[in-house]
Amino acid sequence: MFRLIWIVSIYVRSFMRRFMPSNIAITALRTRSGLKWAAPAMLLSVPYLFAASYVMTLVDGGASKWLCAVFLVCIWNALKFLANGIVCTGLLARVRVHERRLQRSAAEAPTVRANQQLVDA
Repeated sequence: MFRLIWIVSIYVRSFMRRFMPSNIAITALRTRSGLKWAAPAMLLSVPYLFAASYVMTLVDGGASKWLCAVFLVCIWNALKFLANGIVCTGLLARVRVHERRLQRSAAEAPTVRANQQLVDA
C-alpha cells in the first residue's frame, strides 16, 4: 500500500511539474539566466492573492464550498513565488560571487604566448 501511494505521488509530482504554469515558471526561474527575474517574479504573488481573496468572497456569498480548493491553490502558488524569489535572490548573489572569483583567478593566471615555452629549469 505504501509503495502504491509513493508511486502515485511521483506521477502526480511529475505531471504538475511539467504541465502546471506556475511550476513551469518556477523551474525556468531556477536556471542561471532566470535567476535575475526571480525578484520581479515575486510580484506574481499579488494576482494570486487577489484571486484568492475574490474566491473567498464568492464562497462567503453563497457559492460552492468546492471553491475553497481554488482558494488553497491560489494561496499555495503565491507562497511558492514569494519563497522562490527569496531563495533565488540568494542563489543569484552566490553565483555572481563565484563568477567574480573565477574572473579574478583567470585574470591573475600567467598567460603564455605562442612563441614562449614554459620549462622547469
